Amino acid sequence: MGASGAPRATRARPATRAHRARPPRPALSPAAAPSLPRPLADGVDPAPRSPPGVIACTFPGRRHERRCAPHEVPCRDGGCRARRHRPRRRPAVRDVGRSSAAARGPPRGRGRRRRGAAPVSGADSLCDLDLQGVAEAIARREVTSVEATEAYLRRIERHDAVLRAWVTVTADQALAQAKAADQALAQGRRPGPLHGVPIGLKDLIAVAGVRMTAGSRVLADHVPAHDAHVTERLRAAGAVLLGKLAMHEFAFGRPTNDGPLATGRNPWDVAREPGGSSSGSAVAVAAGLCAGALGSDTGGSIRGPAARCNLVGLKPTYGLVSRHGVVPMCWSLDHVGPMTRTVRDTAAMLQAIAGRDPRDPSTRAAPSPVPSYAALLEAGVRGTRLGVLRRYYMEWTGLHDDARAAALAAFDELRRQGAILEDVDVPSLDLAPAAWSAFLAEMYDYHRDTYRKDRESYREGTRIRLMMGALVAAPDLVRAQRIRARLARELRSVLDRVDALVFPGLATPALRFDEISTRELMPAGARHTTPWNLVGLPAVAVPCGASREGLPLSIQIVGRAFDEPTVLRIARAYERATDWHRRRPDPAGWRLS
Repeated sequence: MGASGAPRATRARPATRAHRARPPRPALSPAAAPSLPRPLADGVDPAPRSPPGVIACTFPGRRHERRCAPHEVPCRDGGCRARRHRPRRRPAVRDVGRSSAAARGPPRGRGRRRRGAAPVSGADSLCDLDLQGVAEAIARREVTSVEATEAYLRRIERHDAVLRAWVTVTADQALAQAKAADQALAQGRRPGPLHGVPIGLKDLIAVAGVRMTAGSRVLADHVPAHDAHVTERLRAAGAVLLGKLAMHEFAFGRPTNDGPLATGRNPWDVAREPGGSSSGSAVAVAAGLCAGALGSDTGGSIRGPAARCNLVGLKPTYGLVSRHGVVPMCWSLDHVGPMTRTVRDTAAMLQAIAGRDPRDPSTRAAPSPVPSYAALLEAGVRGTRLGVLRRYYMEWTGLHDDARAAALAAFDELRRQGAILEDVDVPSLDLAPAAWSAFLAEMYDYHRDTYRKDRESYREGTRIRLMMGALVAAPDLVRAQRIRARLARELRSVLDRVDALVFPGLATPALRFDEISTRELMPAGARHTTPWNLVGLPAVAVPCGASREGLPLSIQIVGRAFDEPTVLRIARAYERATDWHRRRPDPAGWRLS
């Protein structure tokens, strides 16, 4: 995995425009510079930084630096009143969405039928459309890719000072890509359904020449020399890359909004966490700061944030999507996947990134050619057999009442659509979270040398998990592997009888920041996500309701290995019958008290 090369040199790079656009980094501790395994140290020199306290603005039409309080993301006009700092006026983007009604949450704990439902709530704007809506508007020439990109950049500038979804916004590069996409379309070329669509990447996915921190001060100055495989695939599909999104430190730290590498706030309630570790990806898509995003999932890091932010999040089958150029957490558990507003959007993004890659041996088992994930989306679920893990999930006392009610309503809706639901049991699920924690040994092995040299650059929650990984003994790891094999056997037997499994996507709605412990090793909700990383099966989170407080709830659907078409078909059938995915958070609430 990862780009190859020698350790980073100390020679300075020329201050090109792309490097000037990068904002200042937090200083490392006085310890020696990190020397992490690949792909973290890949021979790229750190880029020169602006002087302390000087922000290099990257938004279109701005070529100045101004002195203000240091922060990690591009300046968002926070307190700056200089005329030259204000955004240039642009032609208004044409309305390409449905007319909207006043924001009105659906009934608590129940799925709502789409027929006769109110249209999309919230502002009727380009940024409120789903990914396919933006792509279709661009394809029909109702809006250009440049106009769409500028609309997202303006929205980022207006709201991200509070939401903290973005670490680096590469505005100049994005606008250049958008212009190229428009020129290609004018010449009759459209490489795929993502053509000209603005996309964000979790900040552990390499983009050549763009700083990649993995949410940590340890990599504050790391600039990869090469694109990750998924970055290459998105470029080939014509996507516009807006920049890098916030995340929990190295994909296993705890949420924080202190300092320049904040992990983001939930757009449904900015006093609450959005889930992690792909926190910025979820926040950006839910808030309309990009049309879609990529995240990574080692123990629920795509599905958890998607569930808490009213999104669709897919953890593909292990080996379907290459992890080359992605900072690892645990090699045997890591997955890369899409986070979007709808199942159709997820299928489109998966189509772009799935497939074999000789640089990642885990992809050897991936189907070739890649099947069409959109072909069967609308086929419905009549006659489809679904297994309900009632004992392990529905009867668990830790499941929030609202989450249980929403899941039961979703099961009823699937029955109305013609699915056949039956209770199933997988005894080894009880041992799965404990077995998953033994794989923290992989995580510690990756960070061992750097952690010994510079442990103070890691945050407290990350240090605790690294120490736990260091304490995993060889017999513990062997037992965990045996549990993993037993769980896989039991699930194969169950999935011979049913087409997929369905259960609540999360244990509780999003928590307030002051309710989260930085010392907690294994959150209670890990039982909803970690088993499916252990066995590598495809799992998708789909919006299914709202709590008493109006917070998103979710169901999760798990299928057979490499059977993403069935998993997405079931998810789409439920989505098409309900309106939960059409809810949008209200930007009026994006203020700090």
